Amino acid sequence: MTQTVVGLVGAGRMGLPIVGHLVRKGFSVLVHDVDLAKRAVVEAKGAQWVAGAGQLAERAEFILICVGYDREVKELLGSGGALAAARSGTVIAILSTIHPHTVEELAAQLKPGGVDVVDSTVCRGSWSADEGTLLSFVGGSAEVVARLTPVLRTYSSDVVPTGPIGTAQVAKAANNLILWGCLVASHEGLALAQRYGVDVEALRRALLTSSSANHALENWGKQTMAWAKDDMAIVGEMADECGISLPQAGVVREICRTLKPRRYKLEEYGK
Repeated sequence: MTQTVVGLVGAGRMGLPIVGHLVRKGFSVLVHDVDLAKRAVVEAKGAQWVAGAGQLAERAEFILICVGYDREVKELLGSGGALAAARSGTVIAILSTIHPHTVEELAAQLKPGGVDVVDSTVCRGSWSADEGTLLSFVGGSAEVVARLTPVLRTYSSDVVPTGPIGTAQVAKAANNLILWGCLVASHEGLALAQRYGVDVEALRRALLTSSSANHALENWGKQTMAWAKDDMAIVGEMADECGISLPQAGVVREICRTLKPRRYKLEEYGK
């Protein structure tokens, strides 16, 4: 039986565990990354390293994009990009967090060639990527989403269709806005408790059974905040574009700037 070929661009903190899950579930996996040092670990997971993203366009039925933000995605899929000439019938899923309009524009550009571009953002953090228990939002037609879902299921315990192309990015933006707000609030609540001599860890466990329970509190100590600044920038752009005021989002964005290097150091919070 011929194996389905899945390509992946970007073997970083999220992409690399996804490679392992795909291989274990029986897919033939091709991987490209600009960092040649990742080749050994990619091959150790049972995937095939390819020197250029263009080889994925030639060989893969499904391609997952796990690079940075809008600029990197456009370089791959925009006019003259390595994946712009993918074969007809290919499904390209953008896992990167980018502006919804970027996904819509790229999908429109590649559609005449028979290539379907969808957005399939992931939530729950890098530790869930390791476990294969990510939440995948996916925006696109029902037919394309159905084709892609077996691929997404290899690393996601939950796959949620969100509607048309671009809506998975909106869902991810909403997730990020709430996530970072909860992380800031959790820091403030626990820092206050610590100042008054409360056993912070005992309190944290108790709060997880209360009305203040949240993902950031449950996974206390795990969040690197690597993407917080850029995530909130996208939220701000989207809010400005649609004319909605999100005052708390602006405050959270500014707090995240100073919190990132001091995260989880409650003794320093508020000083």
